[in-house]
Amino acid sequence: MDFDAWEPFYVQILKDFGFSRAQDEAVAQELDASLGGRRASDADLRELIRGKEVTVAGNGPRLSEEIDEVRGLLVAADEATSVLVQEGAKPAVIVTDLDGIVADQVKANDAGALAVVHGHGDNGPAVRKWAPLFAGRTVATTQSRPSGGLRNFGGFTDGDRAVFLADHFGASRIHLVGFDFEHPSPKDGDPRAKQRKLDWAYILLNALNRDELAL
Repeated sequence: MDFDAWEPFYVQILKDFGFSRAQDEAVAQELDASLGGRRASDADLRELIRGKEVTVAGNGPRLSEEIDEVRGLLVAADEATSVLVQEGAKPAVIVTDLDGIVADQVKANDAGALAVVHGHGDNGPAVRKWAPLFAGRTVATTQSRPSGGLRNFGGFTDGDRAVFLADHFGASRIHLVGFDFEHPSPKDGDPRAKQRKLDWAYILLNALNRDELAL
């Protein structure tokens, strides 16, 4: 999804949560300036994803039970990385806003996973701590208008941004494991806000109009 198509969703999300667009952009620019590793190009992503079956793994409570359903190229949404690695699965791509056990994500990036790292208004401290430590192939993303080396393929939460990435670069089929739109993670301080984020993930995935993602 290009930014012109994404922006109407983004404007609604800003209004719904009271987020600051200026703060989103400021943190994303910090990320662009500090993210380590070798920046992957759109051509790199297209070569990796186009025409392939992709499994996107979210960090829902049943992920460990669903790992045997993984098919094709494996994309991990943030905290799912730790679960996958513990179970012996090797993600090819990690989509993260630097939550969870970020050290596992840095290590997976070192081992060959392409890290798509996201900057938004309230993860500035994580960006400053972790972004420079990535040493493999990386992409810096924003949820606002991209500038400099920043990219925006659409999506809001780590899970749906991973799906938007796969769709944008031409995955032939996208399969979901570990997704749960009704049970926010107990680690989050405000379960109502987290549930609203899951609601948006559901809305956005349906907006892609892919038959295999009928939820």
